[in-house]
Amino acid sequence: MNLDKAKQALKRYFGYDQFRPLQAEIIRAIFAGKDALVLMPTGGGKSVCFQIPAVTMPGTCVVVSPLISLMKDQVEGLRANGIQAAFLNSAIDSREQLKVEESFYAGALNLLYVSPEKLVSGNFVSILKRGKINLFAIDEAHCISAWGHDFRPEYTQMGMLKQHFPQVPVIALTATADKLTRKDIVDQLKLEEPGIFIASFDRPNLSLEVRPGQQRLGQIQEFVQKHPKQAGIIYCLSRKTAEDVAAKLAQQGLKAEAYHAGLSPDRRSKIQDNFINDNIHIICATVAFGMGIDKSNVRWVIHYNLPKNLEGYYQEIGRAGRDGAKADTLLFYSFADVSMLRDIIQNGENAAQNEIQLVKLERMQQYAESLACRRRILLAYFSENLSKNCGNCDICRNPPQYIDGTQIAQKALSAVYRVNEQVPMGMLIDVLRGSGRKEIRQLGYDTIKTYGAGRDLSQWDWQQYLMQLVNLGYLEIAYDANSVLRLTAASHEVLFKSRTVQLVKPSSYKERQEEEKAAAKTKPKTLAKQERLRDELFEQLRQVRKEIAQQEGIPPYLIFSDATLEEMAFKKPLSETALLGVSGVGEKKLAQFGQQFLEAILEFVGSTSPKEKNLTYKLSLELLKKGLSLEAIAEKRGIETSTVLAHLAYLYETGEEVPLFQFVSKVEIQQILKARGYLENPSSLKTLYDYFDGKMSYDKIKLAMAWGRKNGG
Repeated sequence: MNLDKAKQALKRYFGYDQFRPLQAEIIRAIFAGKDALVLMPTGGGKSVCFQIPAVTMPGTCVVVSPLISLMKDQVEGLRANGIQAAFLNSAIDSREQLKVEESFYAGALNLLYVSPEKLVSGNFVSILKRGKINLFAIDEAHCISAWGHDFRPEYTQMGMLKQHFPQVPVIALTATADKLTRKDIVDQLKLEEPGIFIASFDRPNLSLEVRPGQQRLGQIQEFVQKHPKQAGIIYCLSRKTAEDVAAKLAQQGLKAEAYHAGLSPDRRSKIQDNFINDNIHIICATVAFGMGIDKSNVRWVIHYNLPKNLEGYYQEIGRAGRDGAKADTLLFYSFADVSMLRDIIQNGENAAQNEIQLVKLERMQQYAESLACRRRILLAYFSENLSKNCGNCDICRNPPQYIDGTQIAQKALSAVYRVNEQVPMGMLIDVLRGSGRKEIRQLGYDTIKTYGAGRDLSQWDWQQYLMQLVNLGYLEIAYDANSVLRLTAASHEVLFKSRTVQLVKPSSYKERQEEEKAAAKTKPKTLAKQERLRDELFEQLRQVRKEIAQQEGIPPYLIFSDATLEEMAFKKPLSETALLGVSGVGEKKLAQFGQQFLEAILEFVGSTSPKEKNLTYKLSLELLKKGLSLEAIAEKRGIETSTVLAHLAYLYETGEEVPLFQFVSKVEIQQILKARGYLENPSSLKTLYDYFDGKMSYDKIKLAMAWGRKNGG
């Protein structure tokens, strides 16, 4: 099978003209019957790699997905695109399960989603053998490896698929797997000479920022105010923190809820559904949340606490901006978080795993403390080299200012020496700043030579300088001795051999804010106006999307993604042909929802540029008066007949002489206007269309509504 059919399916079902990097190569390998291991970042297009083969090859693709809610979400999304999909798991009753199985046996399904528990249960293999399977797709494949951060024992039994179905290709997919985990996936699934496809882990649409962990709640409130009505997730280490943060945000009038394993299943399900349907904008959650949803329009992610490792951090920030549109991520970092996580890990039962996790925590800490481009550090962890700085992280936006830090280093190292290397970082800062704490006086630290020698620097500054000295090797933290600071060989060179030390001057969040405001003021006024208008149209399109979603009973992002709405707001398509050219608009969605979005765009263009709108609309009327049919006008202007009628309806309302009754009779107008009185949502075109069982066209309904608005009907 060649890729032409695959590209046709990509446009038809998903609305995209081109494959993303590696997708075509992966699909080609599957068409050739080969196994594959695919590493792609969250939002990078992993699902398309098995969904396109599923709709173009005879038979059914069986997808193993670890969370029930994710299956439901993905199946709903596929059905919205016109693809036959179903799932089997413990959430459905025996009658529904039998119905799905019969569809599978009959070859009526393109994709069948199953849980790992279902797949390895007693007689399920015999059920699979009764249908025709074209592909096995193992999603979240890192769960198979004990080296991974999300190990699931059921995954280790999936090697039996090659034993029972040796001719069926297997594709294993994950967004987070280091080299050891990749090898484990291939070995345990018994993949035969698989193609290894590693996409770039770079998500340039995600901004990366790390801030100190002081006054987090105030910073979060300020952050959220800059993202009004946008969906976001705040990850917290404990249930109590999640509840406290959600409660305080709710007091500010924000739509926020806590989500964690301590809630009842029904409560968790309700919160998740409200978030998916944009009824709740903010979820304050433990790490249990997020893996079970495929919500593409999450616009920001905040980590209230430091994550345990970079794999988990990468996966969690990857839940923002899955549609490719701009999204923001913010990580709060404090040394207290590091100490707490170290204690949690060290109390684990598996000593070997503890050592692995401690090493991974250190890498996470180094990322948070870094003064180099954060994206380069993050990608380097996944064995990817970014040749230049990203320009979209806090370090790149505000490059550090280097200073001669020799005197600062000497004060700090001398203080460590004079307290006999017996105090942790917090107390050392108190000694340097001359704190009057009772404990310091009792230990006699108020009598040493360096007591109060650093009064001129804030606690925040000292914390930053000390962490730099640790990272540069001038100090080390004795984690096995209550995290006290110890001197190193390099320390002695600074203290006794006049070695100079270069440090980065810390800048407060407030200072960085002022710099960003100053940069924003330099933006040209015309560009700022264009952005404002585009944002206004985007908000209107988002409201149209939500109204349609409520009518259809599906999540808004399954109508169109934020990225698709942003492209609509930028291009302002005024015809169905132009709308089909917007990335993410496929044939079924164009037919189902296209007209409502076109109407919103037409109305916006008219309100912001009425002169331009009148000129283009009047051309349609002039051609009609010359005797051209609707079809001829549409062909001549490169638009749809429904768009021509929309022009005529608008002009009729604005007082132009339009032969409206040529396209809708007086009797039909009265029937339509009368029907509005029986309906709960009389302004909805779809509601009226359904009321007449499709016997009254959308065009006639729109013309009748225009007549009613002009004549008070």
